[in-house]
Amino acid sequence: MAALAAERERWALWAPVALALGIALYFSLPREPPSWAGALALAVGVAALAAAWRRGGPVVPPLAAVLAVAGFLAAQGQAYLAAAPVLTDEVGPVGLVGRVAAVESLSAGQRAVLTDLRFERPPDAVPARVRVRLTSRSAAVAVGDEIDILAVLMPPPAPAMPGAYDFARRAWFEGLGGVGYAVSRTDILRRGVAQGPLERLRQGIAHTRQAVAARVREGIPGPAGAIGAALLTAERGAIPDEVLEAYRGSGLAHLLSISGLHMTLVAGLVFVVVRGLLALIPPLALRFPIKKWTAAVALVATFGYLLLAGAPVPTQRAFVMIALVLLAVMADRKAISLRLVAWAAVAVLLWQPYALVGPSLQMSFAAVVALVAAYEDLAPRLARWRRAHPGLPQAALLYVGGVALTTLVAGAATAAYAAHHFDRVAAWSLAANLAAVPVFGMVVMPAAVATLVLMPLGLEGLALPVLGRGIEAVNAVAAMVAAWPGAVRAVTGLTPPLLGLYTLGGLWLCLWRRRWRLLGLVPMAVALLLAALHRPPDVLVTGDARLVAVRAGDGGLLVNTLRAARFERRVWLARGGGGVARRWPPPGEASDDGTLRCDSLGCVYTAKGRRVGLALAAGALPEDCARVDALVSLVPVRRRCPRPAVVVDRFDLWRAGAHALWLDGGAVRVSSVAEAQGERPWSLKARRR
Repeated sequence: MAALAAERERWALWAPVALALGIALYFSLPREPPSWAGALALAVGVAALAAAWRRGGPVVPPLAAVLAVAGFLAAQGQAYLAAAPVLTDEVGPVGLVGRVAAVESLSAGQRAVLTDLRFERPPDAVPARVRVRLTSRSAAVAVGDEIDILAVLMPPPAPAMPGAYDFARRAWFEGLGGVGYAVSRTDILRRGVAQGPLERLRQGIAHTRQAVAARVREGIPGPAGAIGAALLTAERGAIPDEVLEAYRGSGLAHLLSISGLHMTLVAGLVFVVVRGLLALIPPLALRFPIKKWTAAVALVATFGYLLLAGAPVPTQRAFVMIALVLLAVMADRKAISLRLVAWAAVAVLLWQPYALVGPSLQMSFAAVVALVAAYEDLAPRLARWRRAHPGLPQAALLYVGGVALTTLVAGAATAAYAAHHFDRVAAWSLAANLAAVPVFGMVVMPAAVATLVLMPLGLEGLALPVLGRGIEAVNAVAAMVAAWPGAVRAVTGLTPPLLGLYTLGGLWLCLWRRRWRLLGLVPMAVALLLAALHRPPDVLVTGDARLVAVRAGDGGLLVNTLRAARFERRVWLARGGGGVARRWPPPGEASDDGTLRCDSLGCVYTAKGRRVGLALAAGALPEDCARVDALVSLVPVRRRCPRPAVVVDRFDLWRAGAHALWLDGGAVRVSSVAEAQGERPWSLKARRR
């Protein structure tokens, strides 16, 4: 307690942690809580806080409880406000008229979000918004256009396996009731349909984004132009897949997502240039607070960049932090601190609670908290070293060392989150960032800012060649490092509870200042140790019964087909720790490791002392029901099946989605997507009901 009392000035830093715990509790519930639950808990918490305040007792515990309940209520409220009809089954091809609410350029064609929908044959549940990929041979559309297409629409897809990425949940919070693709050319009925001044403002911003992206891609051919457009407008759809993979494999993917680094560079460049220009005018520099004026100009410029980028979550977080920094400069206060990060976290969590469960917020805040905490300790020492070693070579050494330290700290802070969300980490990230970040900071971003400044004058051609050359240099680094041996390491096993334990340990390490902070290393180590003990499923089957896989002896997968369900197969391989997928042995033969034997009716998988029947036809059921320990049937099981302890048939797959089976020697454990999702508004159970 003495140590806790000694850290009193740091207590406020735990306010966003309490909010986040409440939000995490909401998303971890197995079923949707009553609509009144959050409000009632908040009222009780406020009453307890008021009572403690009146008695003069400790107020920190009830205040923390109130903040946690506020986070829970914010998440519940966002889910309630996002409610909209969702398709229950595939429809189409069907005639569809809608207004373009958002549009993204892809490497071939466009992808548009449509609203104000009118169907030729309305489905049972008419969604408010759908996302459709338009054909590449169609004319380009813009936000506000009313279009007519023939499309195939499907419900937002459920996770590829229990515990995998849940796009259906994301679609719920984005108001998407269906996704699909056009099978006809796009017929543009009307251009620029707007409803009210706010809608016209949104359209104007969207049109500006499209125009900027198009002019950058025209001025810089190839992948470099697509990346340049992404850096200015956050439209990443046109970047080729192989380039994206190179950035991910080299640890440079953070350069493609407009976040803290980009916003800081824009604000810093504007601040330095404007202040330098004002300093050249002695009457202004000597009589007026040009530093505060410059901060105001930088704030406006950064807000414009936020709008141009479409305000994704990392950009919102970065803007809130930079705005607080610039406001602190204008108010003559300390600019960068963990208190600033805490206020930014509170703002983002209350504004978009759902962002807590996504990789953008988790990774961006993890990196920022770790960096600020590290530099809190190191800044005085670095300042003393800089004063003791003046000169250009020493300054260059300090810059390179700063890039290396920043990369190490940020990489270590975000590695667990990358492993959880993407099932891999980039082993050579430090080398890639040391080579690419200086080019990015000194060439790419200054050229990008110059492009935006010159574009209204039609002079962007002066800056675009520099921007293109800088991006090509970063591309070369990404491709080279991603090709190094062992560049990408497959990692799996950090489940949400373990990630939460790891996060609390990391926060304990970063938010406190005294030696007891080192206790945070214990839960972090425990979480990583338990994750290392994780074992991937032995048998997997998709909800539509198109793909079945079993774990081979070398850790790869043996699958019934290499053509269907390619996305699901990639997810299964990634979450299983890598490896390759190979086709099942032909009828009458066995796999190389002897674990799988097949005939014309199905296969039998033998591993860890258990036998699993994989029935492809009803004719396999009599024998399987008498001989195997578990049965996965791609056809309905309409008979009594006495021997297997676990039976998963076609009806189970339709009701509960993809299934995973673990063979634990003495027992067979099974899990389904519906079980992992729970009974939530976005879940498979809600859709089937």
